[in-house]
Amino acid sequence: MTNSSTKPPVWFWIVSVIALAWNAMGVDQYLGQAYNTERWRSALTQEQLDIVSNHPTWLTAVFAIAVFSGALGCIALLLRKKWAYSLLTLSLIAVIIQMGYFLANGHTDNLGMTISIILFSIFLVWFSKHSKSKGWIS
Repeated sequence: MTNSSTKPPVWFWIVSVIALAWNAMGVDQYLGQAYNTERWRSALTQEQLDIVSNHPTWLTAVFAIAVFSGALGCIALLLRKKWAYSLLTLSLIAVIIQMGYFLANGHTDNLGMTISIILFSIFLVWFSKHSKSKGWIS
């Protein structure tokens, strides 16, 4: 049996859909921040809004790379494409840069979410590599 015909188990699809939903929430957060929507602003305190408004521009670009490459990587998983691994690796690198900036600058008010984002990104890189090795994506 060739790799391209190896059918993934049901849990592959479940994990991939959950991963896409997770990354879609990240895209939503980015778009809310980028367009400064009322819904996004209402979810933050004035102190948090001040912190975000003082972030360097490159950090916003890294945020965009993290969420969009993550979402595209999850779509690639659902399409069973091996380039999911590359996109999710790019997303992980961007997440590490972004979250590293927050941690290095003492923004630890939401440490649990910061750690969750990093761990989930690591998991998705592992998952895509594992899926590739099993022939579920090609």
